[in-house]
Amino acid sequence: MRGASLPGGWRRVASGECRAGWRGRGSQGGVGSGLGPTRRCGPPGLQRSHRFGGTMPFDFRRFDIYRKVPKDLTQPTYTGAIISICCCLFILFLFLSELTGFITTEVVNELYVDDPDKDSGGKIDVSLNISLPNLHCELVGLDIQDEMGRHEVGHIDNSMKIPLNNGAGCRFEGQFSINKVPGNFHVSTHSATAQPQNPDMTHIIHKLSFGDTLQVQNVHGAFNALGGADRLTSNPLASHDYILKIVPTVYEDKSGKQRYSYQYTVANKEYVAYSHTGRIIPAIWFRYDLSPITVKYTERRQPLYRFITTICAIIGGTFTVAGILDSCIFTASEAWKKIQLGKIH
Repeated sequence: MRGASLPGGWRRVASGECRAGWRGRGSQGGVGSGLGPTRRCGPPGLQRSHRFGGTMPFDFRRFDIYRKVPKDLTQPTYTGAIISICCCLFILFLFLSELTGFITTEVVNELYVDDPDKDSGGKIDVSLNISLPNLHCELVGLDIQDEMGRHEVGHIDNSMKIPLNNGAGCRFEGQFSINKVPGNFHVSTHSATAQPQNPDMTHIIHKLSFGDTLQVQNVHGAFNALGGADRLTSNPLASHDYILKIVPTVYEDKSGKQRYSYQYTVANKEYVAYSHTGRIIPAIWFRYDLSPITVKYTERRQPLYRFITTICAIIGGTFTVAGILDSCIFTASEAWKKIQLGKIH
């Protein structure tokens, strides 16, 4: 068909068909060359229909910055294969390491000066569990006093006495509260109706903790620093002083829920006390003071965007370094071959 359009902007021209156009200056026209209309005729064939005023179809592939090279233009090598395998294994190892860190909860700690549990009413819950194997239960009592004027002898609320050794000993378990001021609580015979002549204060401390109980695997703190303290071989008539420095501790999980506990450091001494009237009745003293520093533990998980960024850096960096290494080895091997063939002197 005459003048029929074909794909790609071409059209078929019939024999003897002429096409009008313009001749530019400098064209091969002999005398009188210059600007002006021309009429060009030619043999049948294909001609571009968009040479004057036509448009090329838009090709989205021009934005491809990763141009493909045909396989027949590439050259595989044994060195490249070894480097590629090592590269993939290295990437797999780093990926698994990062994945483990991503799914594992991290506990971050920080220090600051504040009272974390302001809703506690200025109180700290205490849990005490102590055994005195050579002192009768009717003689054992708990006394509490502090700098706010509290002085309580024979505290019995939320406490329990369990006989040991067929009634010869006693195990005291109690839960009570103390004020957030320096003070002490002590196990003694002060609340007994009749004081024994030689009370035996040898003991084992099973538990002494403050605040909520924290059982978290990633937190290793001194929440029960006196747990397991054995003083059975001590002087039976000696008093025991435990000097406690209590540190407020906050634990916040991933959901934002906070639990308030207390760690403490301890120093102790053992002595037989005397006064002008004679030997003083021994006791087990727990003297405490609060630290203004608060320790906070926070559960955190690595953000997804950081994990993706790290994986991209691992893959990109490994392939880049491996490519440079392979290129250097290939270039050196090619140069060595040329030297052996005598092409490089």
